[in-house]
Amino acid sequence: MAKFRIVRNEFWKNPIVLDEMTPEDKLFYLYILTNPNTTQIGIYKITIGQIAFELGFSKETVNSLLERFTHHHKVIRYNPVTRELAIRSWGNDNLYKAGKPVMDCMLSELKKVEDTSLIQYVSETIEKQDIRSLYISFCDHVAMVNDQEDINQDEDDTYLDFDLEEVDDVISTGLIENKHQNAAFQDIENNSNMGNAMQQSQNDVKEIIEFWDANGFGFTNVSAKQQLLAWLDDSSFLQPKAMILKAINIACANNKRRLSYVVGILKNWENESLLTIEEIDSYLENQKPVVKQKQSTQGVPSGRAIPARFELDLTAGEER
Repeated sequence: MAKFRIVRNEFWKNPIVLDEMTPEDKLFYLYILTNPNTTQIGIYKITIGQIAFELGFSKETVNSLLERFTHHHKVIRYNPVTRELAIRSWGNDNLYKAGKPVMDCMLSELKKVEDTSLIQYVSETIEKQDIRSLYISFCDHVAMVNDQEDINQDEDDTYLDFDLEEVDDVISTGLIENKHQNAAFQDIENNSNMGNAMQQSQNDVKEIIEFWDANGFGFTNVSAKQQLLAWLDDSSFLQPKAMILKAINIACANNKRRLSYVVGILKNWENESLLTIEEIDSYLENQKPVVKQKQSTQGVPSGRAIPARFELDLTAGEER
């Protein structure tokens, strides 16, 4: 499908946009409607770091905007675990034409959605029936799977007699409550760990970009920055951020401020299985040329040596 998005003139007459949104809100709303990650179905993956980078906002501002657009304006939903964003009005504004290419594209994209509740969320504003049916079919499939699991569980319990059922109800209730409580604690712990990991990743991205910009590699060279940042996730380095910064440092020292030179350094390190800063330092230390000390040479006198007790007589040989 063509990579362009339609923003109708009525966007600026929308009461929410007109009366409730700040200039910052309006820019953010236009961005989530038209950014390169958008899809045909109005549900797409995007990270907080990417939004902040492309809009020039801080991560805190992006988090605040996502919160406001979800709970105050109520025009999007964002799942921070799957990193999926859904636009509520997408179906009404964009899904008004159908056809095999469009339906095939949407079918392919719907299969990739991890949080299926977002499919239900977007489907509520779709007016064209055949498109809405496609969305609902994914929601129904999930509901059927859940219902079948409940039925199977009920069938497994039918062998219990009445007295045992009463006892097991008490036991099961306690087990279920404990299970839910443990699951809640586990979710909190997982979310905390995930939040810490996400924060660390965002800090790494920020540090690398700031270092790149500060050392004259090209402030507006967005493509080069994105390729460089890919090494954070796609390399075998054990300390990817530190390795990238060290490669940039070496490039600066050699006055080679370009992406190809930095990437060449990183590739050489990977090929040599140098995966930590310590290994790099040791390798570079061993590569230093050994400076040979020049042997001091004393002047060697020419001619024959003069005997120790020789006395020079300047009048020797003259007639008296």
